Amino acid sequence: MCVGCVWASLLMLRPSPQFANLPSAARVPCLRPRWISLLAVLLTLSAASRCDAARHATKKAPPAAQAKPSVQQVDPPNWWSGLPNPMLLLRGKNLLNAQITSSNPGISIRKVRIAANGHWAFVWLDISAAPPSSFSLIVHTSGGRVRVPYQLLKRHAPTDGFQGFSPADVMYLVMPDRFAQAGAPADDSPAFRKTIARQDPNAYHGGNFAGVAQHLDYIHALGATTLWVTPVYAQDPSSPTDYSGYAPTDLYAVNPHFGSLSNFEQLASQIHAQGMKLVLDIVVNQVGPASVWVKDPPAPDWFHGTVADHISASSDFSLATDPHGSEASAAPVVDGWLFNALPDLNQSNPLVRQYLIQNVVWWTETGALDGLRLDTVAYVNRDFWQSLHTVLHLLYPHLTTVGEVPSPDPAVVAYFAGGVKQEGVDTGLYTLFDYPGYFALQSALAGGSQGGYSPMSAISDVQRSDWFYPDPERLVTFFGNQDTRRLIAEPGADAGTVKLALGLIATMRGMPQIFEGDEIGLKGTTLTDNRPDFPGGFPGDAANAFTQQGRTSAQQDLYAWTSGMLALRAQHPVLQTGRQQTLLADETGFAYARYPAPVRNHGAASTAGQPGETLLVVLNKGLAPRTIHLNFARTVLAGTTSLTPLWNVQQPVTVNGDRCDIPLQPQQLVVFAAGHP
Repeated sequence: MCVGCVWASLLMLRPSPQFANLPSAARVPCLRPRWISLLAVLLTLSAASRCDAARHATKKAPPAAQAKPSVQQVDPPNWWSGLPNPMLLLRGKNLLNAQITSSNPGISIRKVRIAANGHWAFVWLDISAAPPSSFSLIVHTSGGRVRVPYQLLKRHAPTDGFQGFSPADVMYLVMPDRFAQAGAPADDSPAFRKTIARQDPNAYHGGNFAGVAQHLDYIHALGATTLWVTPVYAQDPSSPTDYSGYAPTDLYAVNPHFGSLSNFEQLASQIHAQGMKLVLDIVVNQVGPASVWVKDPPAPDWFHGTVADHISASSDFSLATDPHGSEASAAPVVDGWLFNALPDLNQSNPLVRQYLIQNVVWWTETGALDGLRLDTVAYVNRDFWQSLHTVLHLLYPHLTTVGEVPSPDPAVVAYFAGGVKQEGVDTGLYTLFDYPGYFALQSALAGGSQGGYSPMSAISDVQRSDWFYPDPERLVTFFGNQDTRRLIAEPGADAGTVKLALGLIATMRGMPQIFEGDEIGLKGTTLTDNRPDFPGGFPGDAANAFTQQGRTSAQQDLYAWTSGMLALRAQHPVLQTGRQQTLLADETGFAYARYPAPVRNHGAASTAGQPGETLLVVLNKGLAPRTIHLNFARTVLAGTTSLTPLWNVQQPVTVNGDRCDIPLQPQQLVVFAAGHP
C-alpha cells in the first residue's frame, strides 16, 4: 500500500477550520461520503496490493459548489464617524464560512460571527480612525464574492437638536396616522390602498409625516413646545391594525404609510426650525409576529421562547419589583409575550442588547432627537435600561427620556426611576409618566373607568408619595393618551371636567402632556375609538378644527381655555420649575401654592430672599357653588396680604391675618398671585 496516498486521503478528512465551531451534527453529513470513499479505496488496495489500483478505483463525486453569497439587508443601514464601533447584522443567503473584509484600509473587521444556517452574519467594525466615507464590505466564500456598499456619515451638529425636554416644556402627543394627511400616499398600489379605511377604527386612515409638518404652526400656537410622535417603524403590511406602530417588523425601516426616511428627517428639521423639540417613541421590548426574526432568529435565544413555546406577559408589575421575589417569579413580566402574541426580545443576550442599543442611537442621530419616549419599560429588565442610558448619556448629554409604567402605585412606578439605585441598578431614565397621578385625577374628576368618584384629596394622596422619586418635579403629568379612554367620554365627564384636568396639569408640579384633540374635546370611549381623526386633517373633512373659523363654539371654548392655561404657564416660570405645597384637599376642593424652588447653600435649603413669585391655585370640582376657606399660617403663603387675579377670576381677594375666603362657581379653577406688604 502506498502510505503517501492513504495519508493524503486522511488529510482530506480533517474538518476545515471554518467548521471547527459547528456542532458535530453539522459536520457529519459533510464527512460521511469521504469515509465511504476511503473505505472503497482501502478495499481495492488490499485486493490488488498495488498503489495503481487506488487510481483506478471508483472516485467520490466532487462536492457541490457553494452558491454565491448574497446580502439583502444590513443593520444599521449606515453609521456615523465619531460614534462607537458598530456591530453590523447582515441578512442574506449562503454566508456560511464567509470571509468578510473592508475595502477601506482605515476600517477593519474586528470579528465575524455567522449563523449556522448561513442566513446571518454579525460583523464588528473598527471605525475609530475613520472619517466620513463610503466603502464596501466584501463578502467572500468558495461560491463567489459580493460587495455590500456602506456609509459612515458626518454627525449632526449639537445645535441641530439633542436639547432634551424638561418641566419647562409642554408635550403634545401625535399619532401620525390620525392627525393629518398631506400630499399623495407614498405607495398607491392596490395592496397599500386596501389597508386604508377611515371608517374603520382598526385600520390606517392615511395620516403621514407631511400632514404633521403642515400643522406645526397649530401645535406651536397652542402652547406646546415638544412633540411626541408615536413609533414610525415598518409594520406588517397585511395588518391594518398595526397603524399605531407598536408591532415593528423592521426596526430600521419607516412605515411607508407615513412616508420615507427622508420625509421623517424633513419633519424633524421642521420641528427644530419651529423652535420645538422632538420626542420619538422607542420600542425595544417586542417585535411584530411578521418580523423575519420570528421564523429565522439571527442567534439562539434571540427571543424569550418561541411561537410554540412561550409565556404570556403579565401586567402585575409587583412581580418584577418585589425585592424578595426570584427571577422565576418576575418572568411573566420581563419574559412574557404581550397579548400572548408579540415576540418578546431577550435583552439579556449580548447580541440582542447591542443591536437594540445601536438602534436607539441610530434613530437619535438620524432625527437629532431631543428626547425618547420609552415604551413598556416595566416589561424589560432594568439592567438593559441602565446599559442604554450609559451610552446615551455619553453620546448625548442633554437628551432626556420618559418611561411608561402604567401602574396606579407610586412605589411600583418609582422603582424604574433613574438617578437612584434599586437593588444595585440605576435605570438612568430622566423621568416617568405620572400614571398614579393620572388614575387619581381621572377618578376624582370623572369617576374613573370603574365608576364612583374619588375625592379631590385622592390627587394629594398620590402626591404625598412624591418622595419615592428622586425628581418628582420632572414627572410627566397627563389625563389621557393613545392607550386610555378620552376623559371627556367618561360617563361623569363633560367639557368642564376637561377644563379642570387641563388646569391641573398646567399648574401642578411636573411637565404636562396633551393628547392630540383633547384641546377641542375629541371623544373616544374605548381603546378602538379613542384615536379619532383630527377634524380638518384629511381631504374631504367637513370642518377644519385647525382654524378658529372651522371650530364649533364648544371646540373653540375648550381650545381657548387650553391655549390660555399654557400661555399662563409660559409667562410664570414658577409654574414650570417651582415647588408645590398643598393647602387644602377635601371632597370637592383643592388648593395649592407654587413657589420658587429653594436655593441650597452649604447643604441648607432656604426660600428666604428667593426671587420670583408665589402663585395660588384653587378649584371646586363640585356642581354647586362653594367658598374655600384658607389659612396661610405656617405655609409658604404666610404673611400674604392680598391675592391678585391671574386666571379665570375677576376680583382680588383680601387676606386678613393669614386667612381668606375664596368664592368659587361650579367646576371653577382660579389662579392668583400672592402679594406681600
